[in-house]
Amino acid sequence: MSKFTLADLEIRIAARAQADAAQSYTRALLDKGVAHCAKKLGEEAFETAMAAVQEDKSRLISEAADLVYHLLVVLKVRGVTLAEVEAELDRRTAQSGHDEKASRK
Repeated sequence: MSKFTLADLEIRIAARAQADAAQSYTRALLDKGVAHCAKKLGEEAFETAMAAVQEDKSRLISEAADLVYHLLVVLKVRGVTLAEVEAELDRRTAQSGHDEKASRK
């Protein structure tokens, strides 16, 4: 099993963000701005959901990988780090999911 992590992906996205857009899909996405990146994230979320419903495990894995990549691109374009998201998840797990959801404004 691969030891590749989301932190590794975040680092790779940061590196590719420094490349020329002609050579880097990540840079090309970032150059199109947050709205375009968010649209791509939404498309990937839909494709992931459809793959889940179709019960095709390999397709679901592939679409989930696309979804995670595009999520991290959106985080990058908005200046949000994976560590910040992890900290929020850690904060939320300090209580039950029902209690945490009820506490949101």
